[in-house]
Amino acid sequence: MTDTTQAIKHHLPGPSLPRPSLPRPRLPGDLSPRAMIERILRVDHAGEYGAKRIYDGQLAILGKSANAPTIRHMAEQELKHLSAFDRLLPQRRVRPTLLGPVWHVAGFALGAATALMGEKAAMACTEAVEEVIDEHYTRQLETLDSLAAEGKAEPELQALIAEFRAEEIEHRDTAREAGAAEAPAYPVLSQGIKNATKLAIWLSERI
Repeated sequence: MTDTTQAIKHHLPGPSLPRPSLPRPRLPGDLSPRAMIERILRVDHAGEYGAKRIYDGQLAILGKSANAPTIRHMAEQELKHLSAFDRLLPQRRVRPTLLGPVWHVAGFALGAATALMGEKAAMACTEAVEEVIDEHYTRQLETLDSLAAEGKAEPELQALIAEFRAEEIEHRDTAREAGAAEAPAYPVLSQGIKNATKLAIWLSERI
């Protein structure tokens, strides 16, 4: 090997090592950590309340159907989620969304309307809502990871959201197994409910 070849090899860069992820620098207009937590708590409380009302509506129609035990089980888990946020809001001095009365009526109406279309339509409603909630909770966990990297960790909230996300995924999978995709006009019904859920999330975060 020549001296020139040795010199070239000596100066070649070695294998790149993984770099630790760093939090994104906070930019003008970004929410403060406090405001981010307030938004998370407000919207999650609204979402769990809306979910409870959807199941209330479904059970009002399908309370004696074959799927009633499954719906009740999911409703009980949503009530547990709601109770956790009922506790956290006053504890953290966060006001609930002003749209609570709207979600009270709209959630029940959505649940009852899809139940009147049949058990599979009710399951399609659950599947669509839970797909959006899975994405929503995933984004929140990423936000909490970023806050932790800035030294503002929220371990209790992060653990709760991770637990609730797992149960929402379970609801989605249960609905699929129960024939959600066989509902009448499934693609239109599913996409419409997803769009409405995303709008409800956006509004509840801000109002």
